[in-house]
Amino acid sequence: MGKPTGFMEYERKTSVEISPKERIKNFNEFHIPLSKEEQKIQAARCMDCGVPFCQAGMMICGMTSGCPLNNLIPEWNDMVYNDNWEHAYSRLAKTNNFPEFTSRVCPALCEKACTCNINGDPVSVRENERAIIENAYEQHLVPSEPPKVRTDKTVAVIGSGPSGLAVADMLNSRGHNVTVYERSDRPGGLLMYGIPNMKLEKWVIDRKISYLKKRGITFITNTEVGPGKAMKNNSVAKDDPMKEYLKNPNQKYVKAEDILNRYDAVVLACGASNPRDIKAEGRDAKGIYFAVDFLKTTTKSLVDSEFANNKYVNVKGKKVLVIGGGDTGNDCVGTSVREGAADVVQLEMMPKLPDTRAANNPWPEWPRVCKTDYGQQEAIAVYGHDPRIYETTVKEFIKDENGNVKAARCVKLDWKKDSETGRMNMTEIADSEYVIECDTVLIAAGFLGCQTYVAESFGVELNPRTNVKTEGPDKYATNVPKVFAAGDMHRGQSLVVWAIHEGREAAVEVDTMLMGYSNMQD
Repeated sequence: MGKPTGFMEYERKTSVEISPKERIKNFNEFHIPLSKEEQKIQAARCMDCGVPFCQAGMMICGMTSGCPLNNLIPEWNDMVYNDNWEHAYSRLAKTNNFPEFTSRVCPALCEKACTCNINGDPVSVRENERAIIENAYEQHLVPSEPPKVRTDKTVAVIGSGPSGLAVADMLNSRGHNVTVYERSDRPGGLLMYGIPNMKLEKWVIDRKISYLKKRGITFITNTEVGPGKAMKNNSVAKDDPMKEYLKNPNQKYVKAEDILNRYDAVVLACGASNPRDIKAEGRDAKGIYFAVDFLKTTTKSLVDSEFANNKYVNVKGKKVLVIGGGDTGNDCVGTSVREGAADVVQLEMMPKLPDTRAANNPWPEWPRVCKTDYGQQEAIAVYGHDPRIYETTVKEFIKDENGNVKAARCVKLDWKKDSETGRMNMTEIADSEYVIECDTVLIAAGFLGCQTYVAESFGVELNPRTNVKTEGPDKYATNVPKVFAAGDMHRGQSLVVWAIHEGREAAVEVDTMLMGYSNMQD
């Protein structure tokens, strides 16, 4: 806790956001952090609540309440308030390998479960976390030396997203010799190319990777792991509209068989990168892209050349239709606005959520309320209207004479609860069709699981959702000896904080297999 009466004495205050019309001029982060003294006051608001729901990380009604990493939030809030920043970092680092990431991109499940929410505003946990880790870097508190004792065990981690990095960091700290394989040209996975720069500037990732390398982790990039050059799914299909952007002439290949022979343990952490498609007439029209490809090529062109190489989907002057109302859809809106789109419309199949908690959604459940995120704020400021249209789906993509998408025929939806199953069923509303003009479509409809070629090349079983199958949700060993899985590849599409949780837990299982015991949770 912080100051016992702090939550009554101080109002919640967070970083200053640069105005929408100003921040869209670039792809930089747009929050101006509080000063150290102001952050101490915010830490003082952490109350003596007795039961810190913020760090519980429990599931309530199928939704996460509190931090899945079980961060020791009251402890480091108290230390920030008392100006003991070094100890605050030691407690934060005990449960979170990458607070520099989570403090920027996590939706702050901790704050939603904060007891102060009952009658007021929550403690600014995420920004307190960011202040702690950035101070730790400034004061050279973040370790950059290899572990003093090494084992003779070797581990290969396939994928360098948040779960793969967490596995690597934990096992390297234990003294094992860890090599991380990444098919892209830079480590970071979805952190590098899946999350736009304005949410997570890439120097933040580069800084952490540099520290991990100094700590002794080996990174091998531009390397696809699978059946080798004969694999069916490794290359961009000839008719893929993104082929001109996604080609990687430096791609190398390593066979799964060679990885298995070379290492004592293998962890698959390749993410859930199989995007959900839209089955509608005219889907083959030109100008339709998956959101993940759109975001990836935009960020890569930005970090490679500040867009000078023109190797990205430029929607300047285009009418953009974003299909999907989640975080990825919002990222597409914000990116399109920055690129200078003429207009942006965002379709959401579900009804609009209430603006405040409903009676059947009490604290400490995750609040199912409508949130106007940064991209939507920017669209409102630029175009003068909220880009979101609810309870709507696409029935047909309309092409012009050259095969380019020029419009989408949409239909309104009605959601009704099935009296027998209790499930909500979707039906089309008769005579509700209408047309939205668009010349670029971005599909942000979620993901269906992992791209199966890596799993198949290692011989691991998949479940019906095409995630890697293990004995249970909290088990990470696959059906193949010494092969484990973690992160979205194991649990399905989820949050960065859950990916880190999975990486940490998988590391304990790997360590136990290698050594016969593990002290990593002590």
